[in-house]
Amino acid sequence: MSLVLTEIKNKVGIITLNSEKTLNSLSLPMIEELQSILTDWKTSDQVVCLFLQGAGEKALCAGGDVRKLYDAIMAQRAIDPTEVPKDCYDFFSKEYQVDYDIHTYPKPVIVWGSGIVMGGGIGLMVGASHRIVTEKSKLAMPEITIGLYPDVGGTWFLNKMPSAFGIYLGLTGARLDGADCKYLGLADYYMESSSKEDIINALKQADWTSNPYQTVSDILNTISENTDIPESQAALHHEFIQNFEGVDAVEEFGDLIRNYPEKDDWINTGLKSFTAGSPSSAYIIFRQLKQGKHLSLEEVFQSELNLSCQCCIHPDFTEGVRALLVDKDQSPQWQPATLNDITTEWIDSYFVDLKVEDFQSLS
Repeated sequence: MSLVLTEIKNKVGIITLNSEKTLNSLSLPMIEELQSILTDWKTSDQVVCLFLQGAGEKALCAGGDVRKLYDAIMAQRAIDPTEVPKDCYDFFSKEYQVDYDIHTYPKPVIVWGSGIVMGGGIGLMVGASHRIVTEKSKLAMPEITIGLYPDVGGTWFLNKMPSAFGIYLGLTGARLDGADCKYLGLADYYMESSSKEDIINALKQADWTSNPYQTVSDILNTISENTDIPESQAALHHEFIQNFEGVDAVEEFGDLIRNYPEKDDWINTGLKSFTAGSPSSAYIIFRQLKQGKHLSLEEVFQSELNLSCQCCIHPDFTEGVRALLVDKDQSPQWQPATLNDITTEWIDSYFVDLKVEDFQSLS
């Protein structure tokens, strides 16, 4: 069974992530298939625009297959724990290459972001030229809960959000619905999940002789124009988020969210994830977003590749995956255990340049 299905109709290249059982989670073979398709279609006269979707109704993509990364790291630790496992390096470097290619693709890329879109799924969606969400969309970057950080270009797109939403979402893994995504700039169109066939049919009948970007925009504007967008929880909490705009330390962030007097369910959910998450992750997320604010897109992926490889030789990533997916005890034993135990030297160690062999430019 192919992990990625393709068909071309009227110069529309339709790509389907085909692992419905795993909510279309990205494995290394799936990423390699995606890269091959993107490369082939980039210069093909047979394809004028791309439409990316996930198999089934539940998800575009629930993220990367971190269980496989866990296995690779544990096998490598038995040999030499200071070495980044090759499978992990290959996974992250190739995943980021695909994400970078979508950001810089020379043809319109439409992404159907209905259902679950998390972690690596957001990486596929966020760089597309036409990003669609629906009433079923559920997006998040919950990496703090597994000892990781919002990668796949998170340094780029979280820093582009209004107010302090980027740092808040990174440190709390807060869930977003379709209305939130439209409000925060993660999506361009909000429409009913029943609209997908209408879109594909319109694309199959489109006249591609004029500007293809405009042609796609006209189709999506027409289909979405009468859709009512519900109230966004993110928008309703804008005033709350403004409290974090001047924050320049993790401790300050923690104090603000813990002591905020008018907590509701949305804020309490974020506080719970921040409190239960990896203390090391909280610090590396904060530093990565602050340091990466003015990086180019290419520099962002380069810095994330180094940081992700560092996470593979630090303890919390495997511990987070163990607690969530392996032993499923939901009780990660973080090292260091609390925010107060974190030292500057410890966080510095995450940002040491690994100079991994074949570390290459993503241009």
